[in-house]
Amino acid sequence: MQEIERQLSAPEVWTDQAKSQQIMRERKRLEGELAKVRDLQRRTDDISAYFELAREGEEVGPELKREIAELRTLADGLETEVLLSGENDSRSAIMTIHPGAGGTESQDWADMLLRMYLRWAERQGFEASVNDLQPGEEAGIKSATITVSGENAYGLLTSEIGVHRLVRISPFDQAKRRHTSFASVYVSPEIDESIEINVKQEDLRIDTYRSGGRGGQHVNTTDSAVRLTHLPTGIVVSCQNERSQHKNRERAMKILRSKLYEHELEKKRAETKKVEDAKLDIDFGSQIRSYVLQPYRMVKDLRTRAEAGDVDRVLDGDINPFIRAYLQLRRNGPPSQP
Repeated sequence: MQEIERQLSAPEVWTDQAKSQQIMRERKRLEGELAKVRDLQRRTDDISAYFELAREGEEVGPELKREIAELRTLADGLETEVLLSGENDSRSAIMTIHPGAGGTESQDWADMLLRMYLRWAERQGFEASVNDLQPGEEAGIKSATITVSGENAYGLLTSEIGVHRLVRISPFDQAKRRHTSFASVYVSPEIDESIEINVKQEDLRIDTYRSGGRGGQHVNTTDSAVRLTHLPTGIVVSCQNERSQHKNRERAMKILRSKLYEHELEKKRAETKKVEDAKLDIDFGSQIRSYVLQPYRMVKDLRTRAEAGDVDRVLDGDINPFIRAYLQLRRNGPPSQP
């Protein structure tokens, strides 16, 4: 921290905007780390004080349990941060959700996943913005792209890449039969301007259309929405959440650059045969997590074997136990067979 302050005190650092911003980001990160260390120390001191009171005969059981639970939550969060060591883990994330086959049923499931991730982002203190949302005809969504902005958002959300399966009594089936629905989730890191991704104009097809969908009718009544197709790779991105076509195009280009960057990383992983086992499974369309509402209630991650019985809580954004289990798997390898 002293070194950061020394750099900021040098007048020449403020003439280089990129360098000064980088130093300020590092300063903010270190301040956050120091705050966590102080919180950890304070909580351990409080627990020690409660134990001392208990030895003197004071009734402090409920308070002690609460402090230990809060300390465990803090320790779990710190452990998760230690597990984030990937090249792009610290970046913000761009997430895309698509329903599988099954029409309205799967589209509704994709919408439930979108809500889950928006609630998770809110719980984490991240900023989440919907860049593009294509509603289903009856219910749910045909696709959605969101940006989750915050330190380590991409590293945390890599655990969600893959196919998610839902089993429930369908609210759209008059016979009240049990249905199985699928939806896929893909996440790429949001890259900054310091990373060069060359997008040639002749490689782009640019389409404009009127914004639509949930809230879209209030965005604009002109062709402000933008769809970019990168012809060499076939990657398509859309943005419709701004009133201005120029702003939508600018945002869509940023998303496209991020997806192209991830595309290049994937090519390099394949060439060097260092693709993670979990990602290989995803490439073949396998499920990563199952959410069962009927005939019993359970969420189970098929890679880590992590489970949760409180499905409603998970669907309300409490997915950190699954994220942490995945990060541990990424570092330590698959769990041993029982």
